[in-house]
Amino acid sequence: MAPTPTQLLSPADQERRRGLRVMKGVALGALIFMAVLFVVAFALQERYPWLAYVRAAAEGGMVGALADWFAVTALFRHPLGIPIPHTAIIPRRKDEIGRTLGEFVETNFLDGDVVRAKLESTGIAAKAGEWLRAPEHAERVAAEGAAVATGILRALSDDEVQDLIGDLAREHLLRPEWGPTVGEWLERVIAADAHRGAVDLGVDSLATWLESGRDAFNGLVSRRLPSWVPSVAMRLIDDTVYHEAVKFVRAMQSDGDHPARRAIDGYLTRLAGNLQHDPETIGRLEDAKSAVFDSPRVRELAAEAWNTAKAGLLRSLDDPASPLRRRATEALVEVGSRLAADPALQKRVDDRITDAAVFLVDRYRHDIASIITDTVEKWDAAETTEKIELMVGRDLQYIRLNGTIVGALAGLVIFAIAHAFLG
Repeated sequence: MAPTPTQLLSPADQERRRGLRVMKGVALGALIFMAVLFVVAFALQERYPWLAYVRAAAEGGMVGALADWFAVTALFRHPLGIPIPHTAIIPRRKDEIGRTLGEFVETNFLDGDVVRAKLESTGIAAKAGEWLRAPEHAERVAAEGAAVATGILRALSDDEVQDLIGDLAREHLLRPEWGPTVGEWLERVIAADAHRGAVDLGVDSLATWLESGRDAFNGLVSRRLPSWVPSVAMRLIDDTVYHEAVKFVRAMQSDGDHPARRAIDGYLTRLAGNLQHDPETIGRLEDAKSAVFDSPRVRELAAEAWNTAKAGLLRSLDDPASPLRRRATEALVEVGSRLAADPALQKRVDDRITDAAVFLVDRYRHDIASIITDTVEKWDAAETTEKIELMVGRDLQYIRLNGTIVGALAGLVIFAIAHAFLG
C-alpha cells in the first residue's frame, strides 16, 4: 500500500500540522463564541437594550469569520466539498505553480553575474542609509520591528516563560551558596565604613519617630505594673522611659563612637565572618533563602513580574511616543546617517552583501531551481495542498481570527452609526 501524504510528512511538518490544528481550533472557537454571544444577546436584548450592540458585534464577527473561512478554505479545497467555481485553486494549478516558480527563481535570482551587477549598481548601503536617516523612515522601521516584537511577545506562552525564569533562578540563585559571597561583601562594606550611612539613617528615623510618637509610650511600662501603684507614679515611669529613649537616640546621633554604634559594628563584623566561615550561619541563610524562593508567594510574584514586564513592553511597543520607540528610532537614524555619510562603510557593507549573495547563487542555483520544479511536479494534488497548507495555513488562520475581530468591530460601528443617525 502506498504511503499517504500524512505518512510522508517530516517531523517538522508533523509539528506544523499540530500547530495548524490548534490554530484552526482557535479560529473555530472564535466563531462559536460569536455565535453563542449572538444567541444570548438576541434573546435578551428586549430586556437589556444595550445588548443590541453586543448582538451587532457578534453578528458582524460571525459574518467576518465565515467569509474569511471560505476565502482561506477555497485556496486548498472545495468548501464543504461543493465544487464551487474558482475554489481548490492550489490543487488545480499545482504543476503550473511549480514550473512557474522554478523558472522565475532561476532566471531572475540565481545567476551570479546578474546578482553582482545588480547589487554593485544599486549602492545598497548608501540608499539604505539615505532612506533610514529620515526620521519618518526610521520610525516606520521601528514600528515594523515593534510589530514583530509584539507578535513574538504575544505568541510566547506565559507558563513556559515563567518555568524558564524559575529554572534560571534556581540555577543561578538557589544553587550557589550565598553565605561566603554575602559575608565577603559585608566585610568590604564594613572596612570602607559604608555601613555608617545606613546606621545614621536608621538612628535618624528612630529619632524622628520618637519625636512624633510620644503617645506610643503611654502605658508601655505602667500597664505591666501592679494595680496598686499610683497613677502618678505610672505616668512618671512612662515619661522617664520616653525621655531616656530620646536621650539615648540623641546620644547615638551626636557621638560617632557611641557604645551602641560599636556594638552594631561588632555584630556586623561577626556576622560577616560567620557568613564566610561558620557552617551553622551559612546553613541558616541557605534555609532562609530556600524558604523564600520556594514559597508559593514568590512564585506568584515571579509570574506577576513577568506579566507586568510583558504588559509594559507591549504598551511601549504599541505607543509611538514611548521612550523605547523613540530610542529605537534615534538609533536607526544614527545608523542611517553613518551609512549615508561614510563611503568606506558603504563599500564594506556593499561588498559583503554582494559577495555573500553571489556565493549563494553560484553554489546553489541549479539545486534550488530543480528542487522547486521537480518536487512540485512529483507531488500529487493532495500532497501539494498539504505541503503548502502546512507552511502557510497556520498563519492564514490568523486571517480568520482577524476577520472575526474586524467583522465584530465593523458590525458594532455600523450599528452604532445607524442607531445614532436613524434611531
